[in-house]
Amino acid sequence: MYDSIRPGQIWLDTDGNRIQAHGGSILAAGDTFYWYGENKEKTKGDPSIWHWGVRCYSSKDLYNWKSEGIIIPPDLSDDQSPLRPSAMMDRPHIVYNEYTGKYVAWLKIMGEPPCFAVLRADRITGPYEMVDPKVNPCGLEVGDFDLQIDPDTKICYLISEKPHTEIYVAELNREYTNAAGTFTSHFPHAAPPLAREAPAHFMRNHFHYLFTSGTTGYHPNPSEVAVSENWNGPYKVLGDPHKGDKTRTSFNSQITSVFRHPFKKDLYIALADRWIPDLAQKEGQAYETGEAYAAIEKKFEKIFDPASEFVFSPEDAKEMFIDSSISDYVWLPVCFEGDRPFILWRDEWKTEEFADR
Repeated sequence: MYDSIRPGQIWLDTDGNRIQAHGGSILAAGDTFYWYGENKEKTKGDPSIWHWGVRCYSSKDLYNWKSEGIIIPPDLSDDQSPLRPSAMMDRPHIVYNEYTGKYVAWLKIMGEPPCFAVLRADRITGPYEMVDPKVNPCGLEVGDFDLQIDPDTKICYLISEKPHTEIYVAELNREYTNAAGTFTSHFPHAAPPLAREAPAHFMRNHFHYLFTSGTTGYHPNPSEVAVSENWNGPYKVLGDPHKGDKTRTSFNSQITSVFRHPFKKDLYIALADRWIPDLAQKEGQAYETGEAYAAIEKKFEKIFDPASEFVFSPEDAKEMFIDSSISDYVWLPVCFEGDRPFILWRDEWKTEEFADR
């Protein structure tokens, strides 16, 4: 039994197995929390198994998680299915549609071309039926994304990366199965490593916040937080929220979503993946000083510079397929100075530290 959250440490479910909910989010239903994400139990660096479906866990305290099984299984029978294990399925997001009474799941599929697969179910734990295997909202390219519902209007918004260039925000239709037809663009960048990905949206005091990551493959990089008074911006960049992080790696993590605790007055939890748990050991002193990240930053500048003669080595290609079955999680509370969010490192913390509503 756990009685606290311990960022970066191995986290086991109530059966004693590593939790597999990467690129994940949390939904609350009554007094139960549901944490779901990419099941990476078989993803050990072999490109033929990028995922093994979407797995879900339930908890009453956010510490101890019971496996509810694989709620969206891999498709082993269809080589063209977006759910086949070799398909690059990432960052599932599930929302509840009050209009239809359905849970709607969006999955990023990095195929050719990249698209979203959209499914729905009567219960969060499934079974899910495929609604559309190929969705490109407003005809746009897709990448890392978030789904969020306006608490007043119940309109659902898609916040998605347009790979290597910008982030766009699109309002969804009433069924939450496709875009309604319009979008706005934000955070333009010419190329990685500064191009933004992994958008994670949350609202506080009527402000809209977006955490985003840079683009450096699985190697972590400095996060960025931006704020707006509206869903569609304009967004003002506030800088790196990870205070005191000399490594420039967001505490060796990448934020995937922000969960607002429904029973606490002001508890927002940044949920992040630690894709490479032994990064500090691999990079040594250069990790602590930020020199290791500086080298990665320069490498990605060369990779995406049209004038560069950079050539991918076999080792570079290998880094695209890591053993993510042993990746860990970094959950930290979001703190505020006025309306400005920031994140501090903590070896251990408890939700009981925050006042009830």
